[in-house]
Amino acid sequence: MITVLVAEDDQNIRTLMASLLKQEGYHVLEVDNGEAALITLEEQAIDLLIVDIMMPKLDGYQVVRTIRNDNLQLPIIMVTAKETAEDKKNGFLTGVDDYLVKPIDFDEFLLRIKALLRRAQINLEGRLIIGETTLDLNSLSVSQGKSYTELPKKEFLLLYKLLSFQNKIFTREQLLNDIWGIDSLTDERTVDVHIKRLRKKFPESDDFSIITIRGLGYKGVANETK
Repeated sequence: MITVLVAEDDQNIRTLMASLLKQEGYHVLEVDNGEAALITLEEQAIDLLIVDIMMPKLDGYQVVRTIRNDNLQLPIIMVTAKETAEDKKNGFLTGVDDYLVKPIDFDEFLLRIKALLRRAQINLEGRLIIGETTLDLNSLSVSQGKSYTELPKKEFLLLYKLLSFQNKIFTREQLLNDIWGIDSLTDERTVDVHIKRLRKKFPESDDFSIITIRGLGYKGVANETK
């Protein structure tokens, strides 16, 4: 059974979220502050975290930052009343995978959870399929119809990362830390060089694109079916 941790200090909202998730067949754990969330993550196997920003002891940003600093690839949805572009930017830069603003549309809430869990499973299986394109982690290869391309490891991991979390913005620093290692002495411009190589190898893919987010970094997107 999939275990979801809900970290929310508003008891009514937390209880409602937990009830909806249980109805969908998830095992749910509840905490009302950031410190308890981190303790629970140490003691329990959690498949997905739902975290509010404004919480006692540790806020949502601090919780997510701690998780990512420990290099945990846990899927995280941030749920908050803060809805400015700057708030969302801070959330994504901290390392959340998705962001929902209160009051929550609970149908959308459940759909986003299912989408994040699918992505997490894809990462475990090491195989990602987007349209007619297949990325195979075991062979570091990209297949598109009759075309088969083996990539250098860093190029493959960069493409795999971006396409596993479609529409999520990654900064150059995040990509550098995740793929080259947090202790790497490699310059962030290395990311730009590898992106340029990938674009040359897949210049007009019908299935995906790598988008530059000015002033931030990059995101991978699945192209709409023509």
